[in-house]
Amino acid sequence: MIRILAVLAALVCVAPAIAQPLPAGLDKKNAIVIDTTKGRIVIKLRTDLAPQHAERIKQLARDGFYNNVPFHRVIDGFMAQTGDGQNFNGTGGSKYPNLKQEFSSTPFKRGTVGMARKGNSVDSANAQFFICFADASFLNNQYTVIGDVVQGMDVVDKLNRGEPPANPDKMVKVQVASDMK
Repeated sequence: MIRILAVLAALVCVAPAIAQPLPAGLDKKNAIVIDTTKGRIVIKLRTDLAPQHAERIKQLARDGFYNNVPFHRVIDGFMAQTGDGQNFNGTGGSKYPNLKQEFSSTPFKRGTVGMARKGNSVDSANAQFFICFADASFLNNQYTVIGDVVQGMDVVDKLNRGEPPANPDKMVKVQVASDMK
């Protein structure tokens, strides 16, 4: 019964987001749509900057790997991190091999999406990613920029804070925009 209520509550939260149209001119084959417990986030993937990382994000979305994954690290004024569909706590990756870095001169600013990695190992990005709340120039040329939030920064701003949050928000469903029905 509790599970049924939890599913119903998640659907009530996601229903308004599902009704939102996608931004005009969006390249749907290179965008992901994240329906969260707080609403919808749309990310334009930067295939021009990080083609391997963008393909990985799309593959994991198509695999269903990101569905029901929490935002496990949300630091006010910095970023919200998610994408651990293995352990759900920030320690896991995916079944795919780690990626080599694809650094660029594109700056990290509010709405920039970057690929997380393990410690100082530049070629250890796998599945986890983060969304910047504010400018984060100290990440420039140190992490791979994989995209930009083009809709839903207000949703990102509402995510519960913490490392980990006491009650983490989740990515309920993640899809490549061109795959949406």
